[in-house]
Amino acid sequence: MLKLLLSEWLRTKRTAVRWLTFCMPIIFSLCTAAYLAAREGSTQAFAFEGFFTIWTVFIIPAGIGILAGFIVQEEELAGNFSGYLGTGLSRVRLYAGKFLLLFFCVAVCTFIAVLILCAGMKAAVPAGVTVWVFVAGAALAVIGALPLLALHLWISFAWGMGASVGISFGGLLMAAILGLTGLGSGLWPFIPWTWPVKLGMLAGTYFLKDAGSLSQTEITSGLIKTASTGLGAAAAGLILFLIGGMIWFNIWDGRKS
Repeated sequence: MLKLLLSEWLRTKRTAVRWLTFCMPIIFSLCTAAYLAAREGSTQAFAFEGFFTIWTVFIIPAGIGILAGFIVQEEELAGNFSGYLGTGLSRVRLYAGKFLLLFFCVAVCTFIAVLILCAGMKAAVPAGVTVWVFVAGAALAVIGALPLLALHLWISFAWGMGASVGISFGGLLMAAILGLTGLGSGLWPFIPWTWPVKLGMLAGTYFLKDAGSLSQTEITSGLIKTASTGLGAAAAGLILFLIGGMIWFNIWDGRKS
């Protein structure tokens, strides 16, 4: 798997994929830390909610759509997939390689953003920062994004970058409306774009114990319910989209121009 990932990573040389993976999260987190430093009364809870709202609602859906499109487009431009499909490797390995690359980019991007933010918050937030809460939020957000990686990879191969980006912006709207508001209370388990939002925000319940608005029993009950629903939905979605994409890719002969 490591050799497969390394092989795919070498293909991204001199492309926007590396810039999006490493530079974008640094810029975003430095801007966020600067805002927290300039704002009076910034707290960990405020920083967590603001950061993960923007990251899971906007950055993850749009970023996955763009990254998946870029990764597949490179193969399309190199002979309309003829060289890629004719490498002699099994279709499953080819598809798994692209999925691993996409997962690597999104995971690294997310953790870089969180760690840079935490470093900045040590100076920006007087009370300091509980790093493990932010890291846990990042891990859960990435887990929730796994089905989206598989879905957008499939879309990118089938219809191209335009479709992947377009659908990602539609997903962004669903994440904002159904993932953050009460409108999606009964629908979010069936909408993949809401899963990073719901799971990523779970770690923020750590700060509710200081708010005093809910009892510990209510907090724990809500946490368990959302976690079990979100993780179950993400696991089912990943299996469906990844295996479905591999089966489809195994009989695919390239996009007709």
